[in-house]
Amino acid sequence: MTPSTAERPQMPIEDFEELAANAPEHVRLEFVDGRVRTKNPLSLEDFEELERRAPEAVRLEYINGKLEVKAMPDGNHRSIFMWLLRQCMQQRPDLDLVPEAGVKAEAYRKGRARTDGTLVPVDHFRGHGEWSDAEGSLMAVEITSRDRDTNQRDRIDKPVGYAEADIPVYLLIDRDNDTITVFSEPKEGRYRQAPSYPWGATVEIPEPVGITLDTEKLKDYAD
Repeated sequence: MTPSTAERPQMPIEDFEELAANAPEHVRLEFVDGRVRTKNPLSLEDFEELERRAPEAVRLEYINGKLEVKAMPDGNHRSIFMWLLRQCMQQRPDLDLVPEAGVKAEAYRKGRARTDGTLVPVDHFRGHGEWSDAEGSLMAVEITSRDRDTNQRDRIDKPVGYAEADIPVYLLIDRDNDTITVFSEPKEGRYRQAPSYPWGATVEIPEPVGITLDTEKLKDYAD
């Protein structure tokens, strides 16, 4: 029987053991009910060191002062990203939709989020390190995954983190309820607008992005 989202571990136990073995000496990790946790509060500096030492297949984030594990994308997730990439390239050839960009999010840039996509001017990330300041990013994109933490991470924490970083638009493609939510007009750490649309609708992404999405194709990726 395939495990439910609630039962699915964040990573294989072998990956956790490698992560724990390579962690900085004073960072103590535990694996409880399929979740990776730190036994003590984790500083931003310790997170960045831990992330550098993580196994290649493990993607870590630092959200709300906590260690988070981002699920690896499945086939439909990757197909949705490519669909969006094509839309952006056709309508805004002056921009790049960069996959899995590391962004300094939240107030005072204290968070570290690995977006599914970040829309930026061409070559914007040239010369940057692993984590880039959010300034200059026009849109952050998240596509929900089949993991237990997607509700808190993608629907609650990341809208706050991206708004606090003043990213103009946050596009959430939600595979659980087949909707697209367009967060825009960040002010005082919150997006003032957040309309949702069913897959199949025509969706206007406001400036500074300024593109129109025909989302009928997304129905092919419903699961």
